[in-house]
Amino acid sequence: MGLMKTAPSVSNSITVRLELPARATAVSELTTAIESIGGLVTGLDVTASGPRRLQVDVTIATRGSEHVDEIVAEIRTVAGVEISKVSDRTFLMHLGGMLKIESTVPIRTRDDLSMVYTPGVARVCMAIAENPQDARRLTIKRNTVAVVTDGSAVLGLGNIGPLAALPVMEGKAALFKRFGDIDAFPICLDTQDVDEIVAAVKAIAPVFAGINLEDISAPRCFEVEARLRAELDIPVFHDDQHGTAIVVLAALQNALRVVGKKLADVKIVQSGAGAAGTAILKLLIKAGATDIVVSDIQGVIYGAREDIVRDGAENLVWLSERTNKRGVTGTLKQAIAGADVFIGVSAPDLLTGDDIATMNHDSIVFALANPTPEVNIAAASKHAAVVASGRSDAANQINNVLVFPGIFRGLLDAQTNVVTDDVLVAAANALANIIGREELNPTYIIPSVFNPDVAKVVAAAVRAAATSPQTPSVE
Repeated sequence: MGLMKTAPSVSNSITVRLELPARATAVSELTTAIESIGGLVTGLDVTASGPRRLQVDVTIATRGSEHVDEIVAEIRTVAGVEISKVSDRTFLMHLGGMLKIESTVPIRTRDDLSMVYTPGVARVCMAIAENPQDARRLTIKRNTVAVVTDGSAVLGLGNIGPLAALPVMEGKAALFKRFGDIDAFPICLDTQDVDEIVAAVKAIAPVFAGINLEDISAPRCFEVEARLRAELDIPVFHDDQHGTAIVVLAALQNALRVVGKKLADVKIVQSGAGAAGTAILKLLIKAGATDIVVSDIQGVIYGAREDIVRDGAENLVWLSERTNKRGVTGTLKQAIAGADVFIGVSAPDLLTGDDIATMNHDSIVFALANPTPEVNIAAASKHAAVVASGRSDAANQINNVLVFPGIFRGLLDAQTNVVTDDVLVAAANALANIIGREELNPTYIIPSVFNPDVAKVVAAAVRAAATSPQTPSVE
């Protein structure tokens, strides 16, 4: 069973500007009214005061838009309150966009202008024409990544199109700058045709030192990435696949250390066979996992399953050939009995706490569907030794921002287009090892995204792995 009511979150916070009588109990009446309806007051500022009235800005964490309406209605019941404005803090943060372009050089005089632009810039153009490698040294190409989407699989929102995907791509670009000091630019393509996507990215590639594919639905994302990697001389990385896989592997390595088990020995059940699920599976196999059972909407995946035999879907055939060595059949609930590890990258509320209770002793649960996980986190925690989710309001958040800035920082510094499984495993090992053994515990298996060591440690590991001899990837 899922959460009956989600907890108030800063991502749904509002600021209410209001006036209220200057009586001694007015503020406490206000906060009591807000809390009675489930709001969480996180800030209260008196912005103006007179002998009879106060002007107050009250900041409130809510559960969402319907909850906001309930809170505002409750505030109006406080005697003498007059509401002047209700502001959604998340929308305010995005107002006007989150990115801008600034010149790195001053343009103050005619001399400056003649060097920045014509006629001086012509000499730089000719230098690059004669030696294209100079573009990395003399233009933004050196440190610029394109964040490319077609808007077909945005967060948990689905196929909302390129324009609606733009805020996510802007946010991703902001994270690239904050954590990797990389200049990233959002590219939202108005096509969902694989050939057109590939052609468009190839056409803009000269500007960029790397391509981060984002929120492109499976199975098209596999072909888009494979073709671009084959046809471009810059790194191409699909974060929904590989970023998720790296963080999952790192967190699982540390979770297994907490419970004293080894990756090669544990029984793993995974829910989800899309882009992220397939990438996780490949990386787990590369790292040494031997017993993995994968389930999708039709149940456990195995070679003789009717739809796989009938339709021959390439990714499901691939999965059936490399997993489920014990020949498990049936539902996810049946498969999870006796498992050591559950990894969910699928849909909300698939399991209950009772299902988790059927797993082996000292079990590990990664319920990563977001915002509502595959199993209630509190319910899972009653039975599993280690629980992780994609949520920021719970322990052990599996968050891709832990790796993609460092991945690209390392690839750009190495000036390579090599993104092999060895590179991904190296990134996972580096991320896991940021937490010392003396620091590990069931609620701390992955570092904070604000840990200052994360990006530079991952970048160093990626740079070293990308320039070392490679072993075969999982195909």
